[in-house]
Amino acid sequence: MAKTGSLTINSENIFPIIKKWLYSDHDIFYRELVSNGCDAITKLKKLEIMGEWQKPDDLEFKIQVITDSNEKSITFKDNGLGMTAEEVEEYINQIAFSGAQDFLEKYKDKANEDQIIGHFGLGFYSAFMVADRVTIDTLSYKEGAAPVHWESEGGTEYQMEEGHKAESGTTIKLYLNEESLEFCNEYRAREVLDKYCSFMPVAIYLSSTSSEPQYETIEKDELTEKDTVVETIVEEAKTEEKETENGEKEVVEISPAKEKYKIEKRPVPVNDINPLWNKHPNDCTEEEYKSFYRKVFQDYKEPLFWIHLNMDYPFNLKGILYFPKLNMNYDSLEGTIKLYNNQVFIADNIKEVIPEFLMLLKGVIDCPDLPLNVSRSALQNDGFVKKISDYITKKVADKLTGMFKTDRENYEKYWDDINPFIKFGCLKDEKFAEKINDALLFKNLEGKYLTVSDCLEANKEKHENKIFYINDEKEQSQYINMFKEAGLDAVYLTHNIDNPFVGYLEQKNENVKFLCINSDLSDTFKEEVSQEDQEAMKGDVEALTELFRKVLGKENLEVRVEKLKNENLSSVITVSEESRRMQEMMKMYTMPGMDPSMFGAGGETLVLNYNNKLVQHVLAKKEETHTNAICEQLYDLAALSHGSLTSERMTKFIARSNELMLVMAEA
Repeated sequence: MAKTGSLTINSENIFPIIKKWLYSDHDIFYRELVSNGCDAITKLKKLEIMGEWQKPDDLEFKIQVITDSNEKSITFKDNGLGMTAEEVEEYINQIAFSGAQDFLEKYKDKANEDQIIGHFGLGFYSAFMVADRVTIDTLSYKEGAAPVHWESEGGTEYQMEEGHKAESGTTIKLYLNEESLEFCNEYRAREVLDKYCSFMPVAIYLSSTSSEPQYETIEKDELTEKDTVVETIVEEAKTEEKETENGEKEVVEISPAKEKYKIEKRPVPVNDINPLWNKHPNDCTEEEYKSFYRKVFQDYKEPLFWIHLNMDYPFNLKGILYFPKLNMNYDSLEGTIKLYNNQVFIADNIKEVIPEFLMLLKGVIDCPDLPLNVSRSALQNDGFVKKISDYITKKVADKLTGMFKTDRENYEKYWDDINPFIKFGCLKDEKFAEKINDALLFKNLEGKYLTVSDCLEANKEKHENKIFYINDEKEQSQYINMFKEAGLDAVYLTHNIDNPFVGYLEQKNENVKFLCINSDLSDTFKEEVSQEDQEAMKGDVEALTELFRKVLGKENLEVRVEKLKNENLSSVITVSEESRRMQEMMKMYTMPGMDPSMFGAGGETLVLNYNNKLVQHVLAKKEETHTNAICEQLYDLAALSHGSLTSERMTKFIARSNELMLVMAEA
């Protein structure tokens, strides 16, 4: 006959897992124990709302964290609903029985899950990652409840008896092991609380038994019953001698006597229980947004603008995303999106929730509906998460397109800073790309911002369906001047991300071709040459090609001879668009120096101006002593205007320039 029964978990087997594997960061016990205190207080508040409990007038809900470096302990105190002996048996002595889930089940018709943090009932046991011994003193809010004292060494066995706690709530005390003594240091405690608990919904106060008392001085009308007066300070009235109308002098009181009080410094919460993201966007000022940004991200450069997320259906999500001034180095584009669950910090930059391209931003997102794993440090695989991610993407796209349509001036002002982020988004997220497509801008030679259709219109008469672009303003300065003189337009695409982005644009805009400004010489720069003149030039073209290949030692060098309108221009180097893109791709994949022709892309072309006197001199004096030097000089000048020379060629170029100048001086 088959045997049936219930599976049981042996605490001796599960505790090593809890201690070493459940939580990746040992400091997270602070978050778990403070969260438990928040839950206990939140539950009590909900009972008050439901009329099942009456709050005393003088009760201030709070959580106290007390470090004691002498005793090597940390104490967590809350004044929430506390526990009875039966509840301690249920929630503490049974591992993974969640009090939050039990509470919600009991009051499912009267309460919702909002602000109840705990779900799995494992948070308390995180204490044993750092503590050899843990004690609990608790008293339930229920009428006639008896206090309970519980303690355990190692977490596998416990003792429980009637305690002595007089006020409702729970006090948990951790006696730290030798490896974890850093956590009873007040400054370390503040650092961890700031990391995990900065925005928890209940005021958290941190104190230390080893700290020296701090004092402050207040006015008499500021004194409250809770203040501990250390000293009364009497300030005498201030007087001044003045002359009356009849010439006599009298003493006039200009400031009355005052009483001030030196008191023990009032405790200040380490957290903000009402973070800005919980407010309605219409109730937030510009200064509040900037102040929140400085506080959370320690970034004192002002953000460009921000998006306030506020959604209740079909899921609960709030947050603020900031567009910072981005570093123009693509490799350094990295922001921080802090993810919260009911105001409890979960992690930075969780990729399942935050689309990859949004990682360039800085912001906070709070979503109580996130399907967290048992350690509350990561997400379970859930299709619901994808919906959240899609919503965030949509809100960002809506903000940008809305600004483009209704506030074009500011949109253009921000464009140079935000365009790497937008382009990255287009490459990474198809839905984002579709929404933002019409709001893509390009800065032209005049500094104006144009759309794709505007760019096509600018060169329509001379170069239909072509958009010329600049990818290095310094190296291509000669070509920029040529374009301006010819009345042609080009746009700046100088960021590292622009190389793949150009390919994306060509895919999205059928029949549109993007050409680098130095990829070829436009017919606009050339004189019209008859068939007869071409035949007459043929011999010279062959002679120049043979001469330059021989002098430069480049048998496969592509040489073109053109009659250019600008007679002062002697030589330029062009690089085919395919070759240039291949070179950029190899740079991205750290393969500099590799020959693009290996991938079928053509190399560089040396263009000589047949109308230039120096080129004509080379033709006429092919056999003279300095002709070879002039050929090399023409090539190097073209290379310099196109880009930089290798160190070896630069050394030779300088020496050769000196030799040629000496010849000129002696002539």
